[in-house]
Amino acid sequence: MIKITGLDGLTKKMSELEKAMAELDGDIASLNFDPHDPASIEQAIHQLNAAVDERVAAYAHNDLVAEIAEGVKEQGRETILERAAAARLEGSEGE
Repeated sequence: MIKITGLDGLTKKMSELEKAMAELDGDIASLNFDPHDPASIEQAIHQLNAAVDERVAAYAHNDLVAEIAEGVKEQGRETILERAAAARLEGSEGE
């Protein structure tokens, strides 16, 4: 007979992951920034990171949740940088 152990822990991790994913679904934060001001852009990234951390704080000990949260932060950072670049480009075309 083979005994498998650790499934309770995995089940708990997966349940927490599901709850954390629900927390991260939809709008995470409303951010405003000046696309011409690097400090403003960095502040928006910081605000996004803080909002993500706040939403998954109850699951901070779960490595699966931490990995997903980091991915959301990175994707959000990229989106902010892309929007800032696009806004700067639009502004320079209108001049």
